[in-house]
Amino acid sequence: MNHVGRPAEPDKQTLRQEFLTVRNRLTADDVRKAATALAGRALGLPELARARTVAAYVSVDSEPGTLALLDALRERGVRVLLPALLPDNDLDWGAYTGEGSLQRVRHGGRMALFEPAGEQLGPDAVAGADVVLLPGLAVDARGMRLGRGGGSYDRVLARLERAGAHPTLVVLLYDWEVVEQVPSEAHDRPVRAVVTPSGVRRFPSD
Repeated sequence: MNHVGRPAEPDKQTLRQEFLTVRNRLTADDVRKAATALAGRALGLPELARARTVAAYVSVDSEPGTLALLDALRERGVRVLLPALLPDNDLDWGAYTGEGSLQRVRHGGRMALFEPAGEQLGPDAVAGADVVLLPGLAVDARGMRLGRGGGSYDRVLARLERAGAHPTLVVLLYDWEVVEQVPSEAHDRPVRAVVTPSGVRRFPSD
């Protein structure tokens, strides 16, 4: 296990780089095996079993894989929403209807993302989700998530707050990315659970 996220609490950018460095060492086979295990664990969540609409995302590069999970949710009859990055870093949403409904989009010099190619439903569509699956780089013992720093999901969570929507927030990570503490700010909102290839950890609700 990699001892990142130490109690000395390095700044967010340093910590992000540490986690990304570890991810970048993974082979394609590592990522594939982890994705299969992650989907199995996530599908056992009672919140996902009850969900009619799930807001998720398509993993890229060495992120914990999500496509197997998205397809399994669709087979259950769940409506799956995926984000499309807007120029101001906010997120629009569209429906996932299979891999053929995705388009590869490069935003400036950043990584290419897989986004829904069909109708855009607007940034407020996320408020109708029963569960929101969040990307991240780490989560700590309080359920505080360390994201990549773009602020897109901070906007999503603020939008949910304004709408009075309270979907279950779940972050998808590798086992070693569950740590004791990550830096957090007043506006940060804890997740309800983290799913990794080896299991699920829940956090106390407010």
